Amino acid sequence: MKKYIKIITLGILILFNYTSCSSDFTEVEPIGKVNEVDFLSTDAEAESVIYGIYDLMAWNYNRDWNSAFFIKVLPGDIANAGSTIGDQPALQQLDDFEYVADNPVITGVWEGYYKTIGLANVLIEKLEISELSTKDKFIAEAKFLRAYSYLELVTLYGGVPLRISTPTSIDEFALARSTKSEVYAQIENDLADAINGLPVKSAIAQPFRISKEAAEAVLGKVYLFQEKYDLAAVEFENVISSQVFDLEPDFADVWSSSSENGIESLIELTYVSTEAYSWGNFPWGGRPESNIHAQLMGPRGDVFDVAAIGVANGWGFNLPTSKIGTAFDAAGDVTRKNATLISEADLVAAGGNVYPPDTGIHDYEGYVRLKYTTRPEDTAGPTTELNYGINWRLLRYADVLLMAAEAYNKNNEDSKALIELNKVRNRANLPDVTATGTALFDAIVKERELELAFEGQRFWDLIRWGLADTELSSLGYTSKNEVFPIPANEISRNTLINQEDQNPGY
Repeated sequence: MKKYIKIITLGILILFNYTSCSSDFTEVEPIGKVNEVDFLSTDAEAESVIYGIYDLMAWNYNRDWNSAFFIKVLPGDIANAGSTIGDQPALQQLDDFEYVADNPVITGVWEGYYKTIGLANVLIEKLEISELSTKDKFIAEAKFLRAYSYLELVTLYGGVPLRISTPTSIDEFALARSTKSEVYAQIENDLADAINGLPVKSAIAQPFRISKEAAEAVLGKVYLFQEKYDLAAVEFENVISSQVFDLEPDFADVWSSSSENGIESLIELTYVSTEAYSWGNFPWGGRPESNIHAQLMGPRGDVFDVAAIGVANGWGFNLPTSKIGTAFDAAGDVTRKNATLISEADLVAAGGNVYPPDTGIHDYEGYVRLKYTTRPEDTAGPTTELNYGINWRLLRYADVLLMAAEAYNKNNEDSKALIELNKVRNRANLPDVTATGTALFDAIVKERELELAFEGQRFWDLIRWGLADTELSSLGYTSKNEVFPIPANEISRNTLINQEDQNPGY
């Protein structure tokens, strides 16, 4: 299925009028030089920059081996690094809680978010002093994208340098780490402005663009992560009462190409299968329009025969743990299990096969992942491995309902919590939960584990709930793994950050 719209890489970018000792983190490479004074005088020019910010977001979650998708999914107890021993050791370090400041994934993701923030800052600054009559809606959109990038950064790294303006000299580049509370305060301000300026979902012609309701949901998440449960509940109520979103009737359809940008999607990154990439022209190290991570995560062809279940082979990263497999069984959750993973026994029974373990597969625990897997209908030629058009669903309505249930429960409104929790369970063909208090919270914890498996939520949920030690200590987790270290090359370039700042309680 073709996408509604293809994210366009900027053909024209602002020529930044400053020098930075860390241009890798704050500049976007200009493709064409323009007159900076006259730029952003039309809607088309403002939209070209907005498209560029979305393009940077899509690239950061799909950046060869160093993507935000992997860095969010691999820590925890849902996924193993996979592939073969010694293949992409940086990913295996993340999986094994062996964090080092020069890990290229940790560095690459940091760079990607700051590139996104840098371009958002430029657009906001230029539009705030422009005479463009429609500038407020573009500023609101850019502020949302900046806020979302900072939410990811503060979750992954703790307190980070808070840059909300474009540096004009080398001296202005150096920034100390802000505290987590300071970063959250800026995120809240940006999201409040975004909510006031963004259109509602029904008024948006291009479905990948951010709506007012999506910004409200993210603000609710920000409040939830800070344990501001009463404020979080208000934002989630706004989204739910808007009746703009709903659950896909069939859980398996959430991941199909036909449901992309559908009724359950609040934030989605778009990729296409129409670029006709081959081994000779794929932009390794660049910004592919296809989703190469689908291929990275598909079951390895020298280990798994999966054609009988309608799956193509990939390169074998992001394997399920046995823990998540048995969690589905313990919950009696057949519907979501069948759409999320398949056991070796079930694969063989369906006509597939698993070759002997001496093939060298790393971290295999008896399951193959099906969520976001390599399905032939999602790709095209000439080289099908390089042309998957699978979208990332960054925020789904099911997640909003579960966050609302959590906020209500923590706010002593269990009757409301049960309504939202059971909507998600009913879609999974599971009976209603009737528990209250702590038992209800435990049910919400379990529901998020099963509903959101392989979506990059589990590890960070365990951290904010204070459950990481209980659930992950046997896997090598210690408290120092709560956040990733600041990248080594940021420390070497930013004179106001040093090695002693790595984990100082930020």
